[in-house]
Amino acid sequence: MREKCGVIGVALEEREAAHPCYYGLYALQHRGQESAGIVTHDGFQQHDHVEMGLVGEAFDERDIEELQGSTGVGHVRYPTAGSVDKACAQPFTVSFRSGSLALSHNGNLVNADQIRDELAAEGHAFTSDGDTEVIAHDLARNLLDEDLVRAVKRTMERVHGSYALTVMHDETVLGVRDPQGNRPLCIGKLDDGYVLASESAAIDTLGGELLRDVRPGELVLLEPDGSGFDSYQLIEQENTAHCFFEHVYFARPDSVIDDSLVYDTRRGLGARLWEESGTESDVVMPVPDSGRAFASGYADAATEAIGDDAPEFAEGLMKNRYVGRTFIMPSQDQREQAVRLKLNPIRSTVEGKSVTLIDDSIVRGTTSTQLVSLLKDAGAEAVHLRIGAPEIIAPCYMGIDMASRDELIAAGGDSEDVREAIDADSLAYLSVDGVAEVLGESRADLCLGCVTGEYPYDIEGEESDRDVSRPDVADVPADD
Repeated sequence: MREKCGVIGVALEEREAAHPCYYGLYALQHRGQESAGIVTHDGFQQHDHVEMGLVGEAFDERDIEELQGSTGVGHVRYPTAGSVDKACAQPFTVSFRSGSLALSHNGNLVNADQIRDELAAEGHAFTSDGDTEVIAHDLARNLLDEDLVRAVKRTMERVHGSYALTVMHDETVLGVRDPQGNRPLCIGKLDDGYVLASESAAIDTLGGELLRDVRPGELVLLEPDGSGFDSYQLIEQENTAHCFFEHVYFARPDSVIDDSLVYDTRRGLGARLWEESGTESDVVMPVPDSGRAFASGYADAATEAIGDDAPEFAEGLMKNRYVGRTFIMPSQDQREQAVRLKLNPIRSTVEGKSVTLIDDSIVRGTTSTQLVSLLKDAGAEAVHLRIGAPEIIAPCYMGIDMASRDELIAAGGDSEDVREAIDADSLAYLSVDGVAEVLGESRADLCLGCVTGEYPYDIEGEESDRDVSRPDVADVPADD
């Protein structure tokens, strides 16, 4: 299980940081629904509030008022590493001889157990089984001997895997992105300060301006008074490992990730899907909301290619917006029930028609199977399923809950078996090369482990497609 979360960090000139953190976490709620937390610093001490549940459930007005200070970090968690309890909720806090730390983590370390054992042997006591606490303890240890920049560099040299961090050391907020940039992190300018966030949608929510992505291997230090920020490129590697699935599924469509607007990328993936596997049908319809941008791009490409003979774009499924994401519900039974609670066919759109149904991905196959059944029960003569991502054949170790190989319907590698299992009249996925070309990146700069079985990190029992064991560590100026 991995850690798929949203993080935020704020440094302001005068006003309290708690409200911007709170609203920013609301904008990132789709990235985690199990717990939410904010830690602030008033220049003298930390103030923290961390609870299980959604952002609106975890905080009330009094909680926000008690979080004093103009700097703060926040976190929403979907627990894919560590226990599902408050012990693993974040931000994780620790006080030690050199000050205090609060740390929010999105991603997953692949050598956390090794580091935990080494630190425990040195006398560090752990209160959770999550890898976030491993990072916090390692950083705290390094801060006993080094300044902040060098301490972060030493931790980055030691931890291996995927991470985007917002950290608060006393009243200083910093952002760190792993050397291959697997998980997203960006920086924005507010009227009275700066913000770090997993997605630019959080910056938009705060009325800020997106400045840029935090670069892979970069440390960004926000000035405690909100007046600016400093940047240190601590580690450099030849290749990145950007997660393509952020663009396909997890990120909000209105977010900009690695210089690409997610909505435009999904439309581009849909257009490429038509080019690779377009089929004759009466109607093109999305699975709401995950397939909408893909279906729009697919339908536009079809119209451009064949004109009046192109299938009509229509909404054929009505979504109940009071049901959460089936992808991140904890049990299979809950996911199956949630599909019918969540989506209902519009009979007039599908009855007597051949339907092309567009979705972003197939993981376990539960949703796809029930949707095909729903449409056929509503009178569809045929259902052609088109997927805006390649077959998911392997687990994700970097931060998205892809389940085990036994649970992945496409893990066997035969798309015809999948088509029969979900009872679609035809099934086609987007190619891996198609994804890379639409994203404008080489396959060597993407993390494609879940669709190729080859990972950009050294993972026990899995194949690595490039050597990442010896990163180049950038020099840190002596006067920093």
